[in-house]
Amino acid sequence: MTVVQSEPYPPRSVGFRRLTPLKGTTTPWFMWVQQVVLCCLVVAIYYHIVAKLVMDWYTNPDFSHGFLVPFFAAFVVLNKREILRNTQVKQSWAGISLILAAVLVLFMGIYGAELFLARLSLVMLLGGLIWTFFGRAILREVQFALLVLLLAIPLPAVLFNQITFPLQLLASRMASALLPLFGVPVLRDGNIIQLPSMRLEVAEACSGIRSLMSLFAIAVFYGYFLEKTTWRRVVLAFASIPIAVIANGARIVGTGLCVQYWNPDKAVGFFHEFSGWLIFIVSLCCLYLLHSAMRFRLRSSKEII
Repeated sequence: MTVVQSEPYPPRSVGFRRLTPLKGTTTPWFMWVQQVVLCCLVVAIYYHIVAKLVMDWYTNPDFSHGFLVPFFAAFVVLNKREILRNTQVKQSWAGISLILAAVLVLFMGIYGAELFLARLSLVMLLGGLIWTFFGRAILREVQFALLVLLLAIPLPAVLFNQITFPLQLLASRMASALLPLFGVPVLRDGNIIQLPSMRLEVAEACSGIRSLMSLFAIAVFYGYFLEKTTWRRVVLAFASIPIAVIANGARIVGTGLCVQYWNPDKAVGFFHEFSGWLIFIVSLCCLYLLHSAMRFRLRSSKEII
């Protein structure tokens, strides 16, 4: 009988063996520390900027829809969680270029006293960080959510004034053209409408910029939830602009009619405030009717084919 000598087992070491990571790799805990430090740094830099932005949402009715925008952007990202989970994560140094651009825009906003640029830099920085740490494929999937965040940033004062005053003139022209059709004589001087009983001034608050920006944001939300085609989402979003302008003109016409045929004090008081909400609801109904017409036409074209 032959005895086969087996290889001896290696001696068992006493105590714990220290595992050293492979060269060029990073331990998970160190990656978490890096991300936490980076988040704290971003919060420290943008804390005052974001706090001022939230205060503007609260105090400026023109941008009160900003409270809804971050929640909608978060929902868009969560809605794509399965796609993001199956998308390859590939870190890219190319994202550093967007981060540097965001830092440059931040300095321009701070030292140039332009809040819009400082707030814009935050969106750019988020895009750059996602690009750097997760790759361009992930950035492509969340780019819509990042672009939606721009809806929460108030326009710069220069651009805001360039939009508001032409809207005031347009609304006063529409009212002065329609009121005579209802038997109300009108004399217009710029954004001032002279009626027989009193003078109406289409002020900045009555320009329709508030309903225009809010309706545009809601049209973007509406198109995302109820439409699957990109071009129809774009049509719904941009269709909200003429809808808001026409609705604001109708509001001023209604105010002029109430001044002439009802009570001037109530027309510029209760009716003026109530009509703002009423016209906004009418604008939402017009947006819904436009969407229904688009669907009906698409359905009809499919039946013909």
